Amino acid sequence: MKVKSLTYSIALLLAGAAHADLPGKYDGVTLQAKLIGGQQYEALYSRIADWEAATGAKVEVISKKSHFEIDKEIKSDMAAGTTDWCVGSNHSSFAPQYIGLYQDLVPLLAGADIDAYVPAIIGASKVGGELIMLPRAQFDVSALYYQKSLFEDADNQAKFKEKYGYDLKPAETWAQVSDQAKFFTDPPNFYGTQFAGKDEGLSGRFYEMLIAEGGAMFDEALKPTFNSEAGVRALNWFVDMYESGAVPKGTTSYLWDELGAGFASGNVAINLDWPGWAGYFNDPEASKVANNVGVVVQPKGSAGIRTGWSGHHGFSVTSDCANPEAAASLVWFLTNEDSQKHESAGGSLPTRTAVWEHVINTADSDYRKGVLATFSEAAQHAFPVPSIAEWIEASNVLFPELQAAIVGEKTAQEALDDAAKEIEEVLMDAGYY
Repeated sequence: MKVKSLTYSIALLLAGAAHADLPGKYDGVTLQAKLIGGQQYEALYSRIADWEAATGAKVEVISKKSHFEIDKEIKSDMAAGTTDWCVGSNHSSFAPQYIGLYQDLVPLLAGADIDAYVPAIIGASKVGGELIMLPRAQFDVSALYYQKSLFEDADNQAKFKEKYGYDLKPAETWAQVSDQAKFFTDPPNFYGTQFAGKDEGLSGRFYEMLIAEGGAMFDEALKPTFNSEAGVRALNWFVDMYESGAVPKGTTSYLWDELGAGFASGNVAINLDWPGWAGYFNDPEASKVANNVGVVVQPKGSAGIRTGWSGHHGFSVTSDCANPEAAASLVWFLTNEDSQKHESAGGSLPTRTAVWEHVINTADSDYRKGVLATFSEAAQHAFPVPSIAEWIEASNVLFPELQAAIVGEKTAQEALDDAAKEIEEVLMDAGYY
């Protein structure tokens, strides 16, 4: 995926008008939906009522959980043959594994404004040539949030330079993040940083650190190579943060909501996180760090490569849905231009080219302008996870081994060797070799 087109394709918007029949009329129809849950998604879900009013249909949200939990539930439904609910949250990292679950949206949205989405993102929303999800305003690549006052404090600057021999300023490298995180930590009340500590959250963070250290998950034959020297360096970064006390001890149970709440609490100095949190972090009614938030492009590893694990969220329609046209209308509505403007107001990166123009032209504060500029640059360093159906299965093997190393049950090398052996067996059983 050539993510650089996120910024450069704004001028390439094609003049595609919305389908005349959308959102349509579906009186008496009730759609069941399984949606990703979390604070950063609720603003968009408030628009479901607008779709209901326009179409006469109703939406019954039968599950709202983290995508990791939704993934487990969906796989259980597939095994049991209970996939007659209609609309599901999806993600580019998860989509390749749902073979047969979701249907091609192109026939359902013939004539709609599919060409108005960023071409690279639409391309990454296809599996086997079929458009199995429409991307929402949730293109994700992480940048580094920090509390500005900590870096601007003269006493902190003097003490840091005395201890580490260089100026205190937002980190350019992950080695500098380590120094700063240890410097700012004052447990149990204040921590230098934090990280996702389970599920694909941990696997993904390790993966991007592996790339930044010059390593790779697999070779060309899909044999695991992450148990390399680069992999050990990458994993030991997390081990060092945990052993030094620079992260909360509970971090191995944290995912995105816990991390977002942690930084907003004012008790964390530095936080690698997604663009969708930008508005929340700077909201005085929700965040104790409001008006004190800086954000810079993600740091580099020892190989001179920036971290950049990326992906995008979307919505899909199940093949067993009894009302696929209504479901496609809802999916379109939740990703259309108005919805993306609504969602992007909170900091999310849009996936429609015209909405990029809108968010740039309507940025009403130096903070918002800085966020857009930073994440536009961050997107140029983005890379997706390996595009294999077994990625999540491999992740579910990997993250417990990463946890074992982080909490000291295994060395980094032992944990990675054990994970590599088991993942090789998974891919062998899948027929890759």
